[in-house]
Amino acid sequence: MNEVEIIKQLYLDYWIYMIDKNPDGLRSLMAEDYYLIHMTGVRQSADEFIRGLIAGTFNYYSAEHDDIQVEINGNTATMVGKSRVLAAVYGGGKNSWHLRGDFMLRKDANGWKFTSSKASTY
Repeated sequence: MNEVEIIKQLYLDYWIYMIDKNPDGLRSLMAEDYYLIHMTGVRQSADEFIRGLIAGTFNYYSAEHDDIQVEINGNTATMVGKSRVLAAVYGGGKNSWHLRGDFMLRKDANGWKFTSSKASTY
């Protein structure tokens, strides 16, 4: 796999781990300083987000991916993923969302890791 394909696979794995509520899998994709910015503007660390996922604040049931764009610049990269996601969040009912994730990544001796993501819709 080339670098772009590796990063695209991280995005696919991210959604598998979210749907499966797999905290170890998710953590393996994230740098120590990873943070997420929700559509609401709330910023959470990886640990805060994963706790919410496990506790049921965020429930993901399926994800179909429309587009994944990757740009690499040395040991950093940006990735924009667009996916149709079935989810129930913050106590709401199941809804279909067109979610856009803007991810930043960094490559170190252990490979590519997400350093941040920002969720919005498309």
